[in-house]
Amino acid sequence: MRLVVGAVLRDAAGRVLAARRERPAGWELPGGKVEPGETEPAALVRELREELGVTVEVGERIGPDVPIDPDFLLRAWTAALIDGEPAALEHAELRWLAPDELDTVPWLPADRPIIASLATHRPRG
Repeated sequence: MRLVVGAVLRDAAGRVLAARRERPAGWELPGGKVEPGETEPAALVRELREELGVTVEVGERIGPDVPIDPDFLLRAWTAALIDGEPAALEHAELRWLAPDELDTVPWLPADRPIIASLATHRPRG
């Protein structure tokens, strides 16, 4: 099974970055596939540099492992911006969502259990 990593990227106000895809249509946590020989945190750093043009520091695992289909498994990690401002380089749109706004976008099915877990997650620090 191939791993896909997603980032729960929060700003100073505690908002979470959501990214809208054209195909499949919907909102997701930014991230992507882990390449052979790559750690999950290294993949997340690479993917966010490619997708958003930012440098991040990966924190802790968050939420459940979510099967996307028989071949892929999604895992989410917290991440903090180190350098840059997120830009929609590979997405149709980006949006910062406050905790009470997380249910205002149609999340892709695989991201929904992770988003639901944020209600009980308290960021470290």
